[in-house]
Amino acid sequence: MNRCEWAGSDPLYVAYHDAEWGVPLRDGRALFELLILEGAQAGLAWITILRKREGYRRAFDGFDPTRVAAYDDADVARLLADPGIVRNRAKVNGAIGNARAWLRLAEERSPAEHLWSFVGGAPIRNRWTRLSDIPAQTDASRDLSRDLRARGFRFIGPTLAYAFMQSAGLVNDHVVGCFRHAELAAG
Repeated sequence: MNRCEWAGSDPLYVAYHDAEWGVPLRDGRALFELLILEGAQAGLAWITILRKREGYRRAFDGFDPTRVAAYDDADVARLLADPGIVRNRAKVNGAIGNARAWLRLAEERSPAEHLWSFVGGAPIRNRWTRLSDIPAQTDASRDLSRDLRARGFRFIGPTLAYAFMQSAGLVNDHVVGCFRHAELAAG
């Protein structure tokens, strides 16, 4: 079975590639989770975050943005002591700040609808033939990053914004030889 080469052979990575990466997410909670996890990944390999994802779900109350937005200094201390997550103060504070920014955005409109508006509401279906063809950022990811940062989000530069867009299925960046490219393009 042909896959994107980045999936490698780690069973966790392969399962993520085959079942999750690039699948269009419209659920607000799932999008919020992914946004926080992408921020946690900054400077690290995504496999590190995948291995800690269940720890994040437990530590961050199932990624309930209302609960995370209410975290205080005691919660920050609890999170920084939790080996189940990346214990980086800036990233922990960024996740809490992003929950607050998420709730402010939700007062205006559905965060899911807002995120999807950067691709016109439907996935961009790219046709890359090699991993090296895939850009690290695009005009859409720069626009998304600029918008979210203006709204108070952190750890969401243009490159992380594009990784988020790929993961959340806003773009289909499976290479054309990968079995998932055609499956997602048909759906």
